[in-house]
Amino acid sequence: MYRDIPEELRTLVEPAIEEAGYELVDLLLTRGRGSSQLRITIDTPAGDGLVPVDRLADVSRELGTLLDAADAIAASYRLDVSSPGLDRVLARAQDFEAACGSKIKLETRSPLDGRRRFRGELVAFDGHALELTVDGVSVSVAFDDVSKANVMYEFTAADFSAANSRDNEARGKVARCSA
Repeated sequence: MYRDIPEELRTLVEPAIEEAGYELVDLLLTRGRGSSQLRITIDTPAGDGLVPVDRLADVSRELGTLLDAADAIAASYRLDVSSPGLDRVLARAQDFEAACGSKIKLETRSPLDGRRRFRGELVAFDGHALELTVDGVSVSVAFDDVSKANVMYEFTAADFSAANSRDNEARGKVARCSA
């Protein structure tokens, strides 16, 4: 979650991301035995997830240089800069507002009625709490209790239609494997 990003890392990387014309959505540092992984998710100000791959590479190089110069991460690390993708991470209040009406999955910091994982439709979000419909039952979750959340992309028949496949192939969006 955005609010869980260590302040020293946020203040270091966020200005560079904004200067590139994007917004910091999430940052997750996982420490391993030999090295760590730093996953940074960025998005356009419109929140549409349409960050070109070449721009992700540019931002990644810039952030790598910045992090190394500041010696922000003591051990060796792998940097991964990405856009939200189909299973879009919900990390900020504005992400939850934009996802109203969508199917989401979330995990809470502490159990609610004996469970921590929920899948359902995000019906409402007021900045402090979100309301989900899970298996026909309304569930209210405090925003501060959400530890992790993602949109669940719902595939439709159009995603798999022959016409859609031809259009995507013509635009170079479908990779073909050769034997």
